[in-house]
Amino acid sequence: MKYANQISEIINAFSPEPLKIEQMNEFYCKDTMEYRMSDKYSSPIEDIFDICQEEGEYNAFLLLGHRGCGKSTELNYMSEKFVLKGYSIRTIACSMDLDLFNIVYSDLFILMGEALLEIAKELNCKVDKNILEKIKNFWVEGEEILSSQNLAATSIEGGISAEPSGILSVLNIFARIKADLKYNEETRKEYRRKISIHSSDWIRLMSCVSKTISEKTGGKKPVIIFEDLDKLNPEDAWKVFYNYAALLSGMDFPVIYTFPIALSYDARFSAMEGYFITKTLPMIKIETIEGSPYQEGIQIIQNIVEKRVKLDLFEYGVLQELILYTGGSLRDLFQAINSAAKRAERRGSESISIEDAKRALEELKTSLTRRIEKKNYEFLLNICKGNKELIEDKEMLLKMLQASVVLEYNGKRWHNVHPLIVQFFKEQGLIENVGE
Repeated sequence: MKYANQISEIINAFSPEPLKIEQMNEFYCKDTMEYRMSDKYSSPIEDIFDICQEEGEYNAFLLLGHRGCGKSTELNYMSEKFVLKGYSIRTIACSMDLDLFNIVYSDLFILMGEALLEIAKELNCKVDKNILEKIKNFWVEGEEILSSQNLAATSIEGGISAEPSGILSVLNIFARIKADLKYNEETRKEYRRKISIHSSDWIRLMSCVSKTISEKTGGKKPVIIFEDLDKLNPEDAWKVFYNYAALLSGMDFPVIYTFPIALSYDARFSAMEGYFITKTLPMIKIETIEGSPYQEGIQIIQNIVEKRVKLDLFEYGVLQELILYTGGSLRDLFQAINSAAKRAERRGSESISIEDAKRALEELKTSLTRRIEKKNYEFLLNICKGNKELIEDKEMLLKMLQASVVLEYNGKRWHNVHPLIVQFFKEQGLIENVGE
């Protein structure tokens, strides 16, 4: 990615991919938390960062937030801070390694084990040969799994440690396992069965690798981040987390899972808070709860855009139009900017016009309106007309949040209908001048 000085470079500058650690200095805008949280001293990311460095009972986190609100970029920013403090960290992009429409908790355990071994290899750790052998044997039918007592003894034996080349041979096994997890149904079932039967043994094996890493880093535990799990549909998310909360939160090293924000309105979520530390990254609000433009939020989003593109490429008022109608969703904004830039380039223009922006927003609005039915109108109109906090129909709210047609904002935890859905209702004559 590079800074866009002309229309043809905009699509590259507004890639939907989160910023990587090496891109932070040039493109990251670090002043968004005040406009997400309504308090410059509050930050869910800083909270997680601080807790991970403490010796405490809790090591597992659920990070909630709308898709496209900037979670992955904020997590990468946090990762950079961890690295600067001497911690080892691994981010797992679940959508790359797993089929998100066919995922169970044991899949996460497999990726977690691989991530720890990759960290150990990078740090040149000498992992106990017996531990590596037991990890290999774990996947071989009929091999005896080491008991917890023997495992503890093995981990403190001296003089039998494996060089990184030994770790590499185990990582080659994981490469095959991951391919099967995504594409081979029969083999996938067998891997999952092994984990389900011997999950406690697998956790102890990972703990041994984690302790080896900690010894190498002066007592700093490795940190694992699971991205993309917020993209799971509700049924799959509960299938992964609800029945296996104790297992997924049972590591002795920090693990951060992204989680669908809509599910925080499900009655089952309160049970999850007994196992995980839950934090929410809100949207950047561009409107107050009373319906007035929130200029500070609009300005911070403009600052994010300005980090990536020369603002002269937008004709007067165009960028503000795009910001206002995407409701603080950075994903929607970037998508609209890209669509508008494509149209401007095709017509040979050196800047994005208001007509380019309106066409891009119309395309986005069509996508959003496909997600709702007429039977949803009354619920959404009720929010539009002022019921932004006390929403009784939690089941419908969950569905609308999942569809990204209702957005949640900070401070008092209030909601609003996506501005493009509001525009659609105006066009249908269902409301007039809402929020204006």
